[in-house]
Amino acid sequence: MPIKLQGFNNLTKSLSISVYKVCWTASPKDSDRYIQKVDSQYSAEQLTQLLLGVVDMIGANILNIAQQNYQPQGASVTLMMSEASGVQVKPNINKVIQPTDLVAHLDKSHICVHTYPERDLEKGLNTFRIDLDVSTCGVISPLTALNYLLQSFAADIATIDYRVRGFTRDIRGKKLFIDHEINSIQNYISADLQSGYKMIDVNLAQENIFHTKMMRAPFNLERYLFRDSHTELTSAQHKNAADILQLEMQEIFYASNLV
Repeated sequence: MPIKLQGFNNLTKSLSISVYKVCWTASPKDSDRYIQKVDSQYSAEQLTQLLLGVVDMIGANILNIAQQNYQPQGASVTLMMSEASGVQVKPNINKVIQPTDLVAHLDKSHICVHTYPERDLEKGLNTFRIDLDVSTCGVISPLTALNYLLQSFAADIATIDYRVRGFTRDIRGKKLFIDHEINSIQNYISADLQSGYKMIDVNLAQENIFHTKMMRAPFNLERYLFRDSHTELTSAQHKNAADILQLEMQEIFYASNLV
């Protein structure tokens, strides 16, 4: 049954996700190819389409879209939206300023995405991070789009934070600091997704702060190798790549240098 309020529901619900994708490359040339691949996969156009799915799920209307790809790599996208229902406005494509950033503004809400490619050529290690923040005000919750986002990014590791801030009042004047049930972000992650990851929680439920970490398990080396189809790796290279990748994933997952 819906909660009867005095006025507008002004609870702020913020979802922050850091997605990590890791890859091992046999040569600097392969590393360049991998960077080109992920830059194309997460171009302004692709990121815009992904956020359009989020906008649809949380019940917002788009007012304007601005996007720009940069050379040699990077992209910017800005979406302006309104929570109010009404006539959809045909998107207006314009340029914005910063590369590898995506920002969406809603009426009292916002969505931001930033991409961070990193690599260690000496180790053949490539780590691609995508930071996404979704903040909504009112009855809608960004948790609605959580499974969609995790599936879209196909994360190797993900750290997820969810927080409900502020309060609203019911018709009797009683403060409400949260308007939905939750004791873990895992409550909102599908069983199919959970089955493919190791997961741990650090929650402060009394403060409406929830944190979940995910790391893909079991480890399958072939998933993380990026090389020319004609390149044959020796058993020693396979072991070296596996050691490097597993250490990288564990350090990201535990947020600590382990060696």
